[in-house]
Amino acid sequence: MFEIAEYIGIIAFAMSGFFVAARNKLDLLGTLIATFLTALGGGIIRDITVGKIPFTFSHNYPSLIVITVLVLLIIFRFHRRKSIENKALFMISDSIGLVSFSISGAIIAIEASFNLAGVISMAFVTAVGGGIARDVIINEVPFVLKTGFYGTIAILIGLILYILNTQNLISFFSITLLFFSFLSLRVFAYYHKWSIPLK
Repeated sequence: MFEIAEYIGIIAFAMSGFFVAARNKLDLLGTLIATFLTALGGGIIRDITVGKIPFTFSHNYPSLIVITVLVLLIIFRFHRRKSIENKALFMISDSIGLVSFSISGAIIAIEASFNLAGVISMAFVTAVGGGIARDVIINEVPFVLKTGFYGTIAILIGLILYILNTQNLISFFSITLLFFSFLSLRVFAYYHKWSIPLK
C-alpha cells in the first residue's frame, strides 16, 4: 500500500515540478531538472545522509515514472494550459506523496538509529527537500516556507514516529493509522486554509 502511495507521490511531485518550470518559462533542460528534483531530490538527499546508495540510482522505475509523466505532459501540452495545481485530484495526490515520503524518511532514519532531530529532519527532507532544491535553483522563495501547514505535516509525522518507536509501537496498523490521519489533516488544512501565524 505504501509503495503504491509513493508511486502516486512521485507522479504528483513530478507534475508539480513541471508546472513550476512552465510557470517560470524554463527550457526543456530546465524543465527536466526541475521535474526530477521535485520528484526524487528529497529521497536522494535522505539516502546520501544515511550512507546508502540513493534508491533512484539503483532502481529504474522512479526515473521511468518521472520521464513518463514529463513526456505525457509535454505531448498533451499541459505547459500551455491553465495550471491544474489547485484541482482536487492533484491536491489529494500531492498530499499522498507528502505523507508517504514523510513516513518513509522517518522510518529510514529510525532504522539508522538517528535521534529525534535526525528523524524529524529526514521526514522533512524526504518530503520537501526536492521542492526546496528546485525553488532555490530557479531563484524563488521555497514553496514550503510560504505555504502554511505543508512542511509542518512532515515535521509532525517525524515526531510521532520517533515517539512510537521509543514505545515499540511501530507496526503496520500504527503506520496505516498515521498515514490516513495525516492525509485527512492535510486535506482539511488545505480547504480551510490553515497556516502557521507569523506572530
